Amino acid sequence: MKLVVLDGHCLNPGDLSWDALKKLVDVEVYDRTTASEVVVRAGDAELVMTNKTLIDAASLERLTRLKYIGVLATGFNIVDVDAARGRGIVVTNIPTYGTASVAQHAFALLLELCHHVGLHGEAVRDEEWSRSADWSFWKMPLVELAGKTMGGIGFGRIGRQTARIADAMGMRVIANDAIETAPPPYEGFRWVEVNELLAESDVVSLHCPLTADNKGLINAGRLRRMKKTAFLINTSRGPLVVDQDLAGALNAGVIAGAGLDVLSVEPPASGNPLFSTKNCIVTPHIAWATKEARARLMEVAVRNVASFLEGRAENVVG
Repeated sequence: MKLVVLDGHCLNPGDLSWDALKKLVDVEVYDRTTASEVVVRAGDAELVMTNKTLIDAASLERLTRLKYIGVLATGFNIVDVDAARGRGIVVTNIPTYGTASVAQHAFALLLELCHHVGLHGEAVRDEEWSRSADWSFWKMPLVELAGKTMGGIGFGRIGRQTARIADAMGMRVIANDAIETAPPPYEGFRWVEVNELLAESDVVSLHCPLTADNKGLINAGRLRRMKKTAFLINTSRGPLVVDQDLAGALNAGVIAGAGLDVLSVEPPASGNPLFSTKNCIVTPHIAWATKEARARLMEVAVRNVASFLEGRAENVVG
């Protein structure tokens, strides 16, 4: 059987191996594939893997040999799952590989907003410290997190891991989730509605999947409910936040800062308003991309294929 990897570069830019997959099937790997190239490249394949390359209903109609789509990510909105199901095509995802790395990155963004390590490091390299009349100086206000409130919107694996770090740093944790499962054993923890969470939190961290109901969840009205001293962190899905509304809120001092690893369009258009916004850190969707997390992703992706070939498909979506 033949498997085509449509966009393998982000998962494996050269520091991992496809060898375990090649032991199972014939593999053809493309670094990148546009939506218009999908049918040409995968037309004779029974299995396909995709990370962010769109596989829509029109493509599925022409991929007549296709039996399996492995999404190399947790989110699977790039596949028309209903159309695939209608054609008897199994779709799987990778549900748990990046929990630790994404939570770690959420705090990397937050700690940079609190301490501006990059800014102060550059100041020292530029010899501002050497020229200083004082033994210590800072160019931006510095913030201590202990005693402050972390509000998590979305409280699955990643949301809970982020909350675990917050609790260890002495923060109070509150959360909102569509499904209120067993609460963590943190002093003062409670479930709250979104608007209450926004009003109480010193840090709002987004960890929910993107749905039709929550697209644009963080908009101008919601931002006005937050404290002027609050930070917004988004390592989840870009369209949860209205970029222009956030830029306006930051520039007007409605909230104090934002750390974003995702944007509403990726790659973003040149001139995205958040690039020049006051106290806004944007990283290029890298929270998932530690080598350790990518190695786990590869391992699960291979296991998904092996399970499918054995007739007991795992991590099936839809």
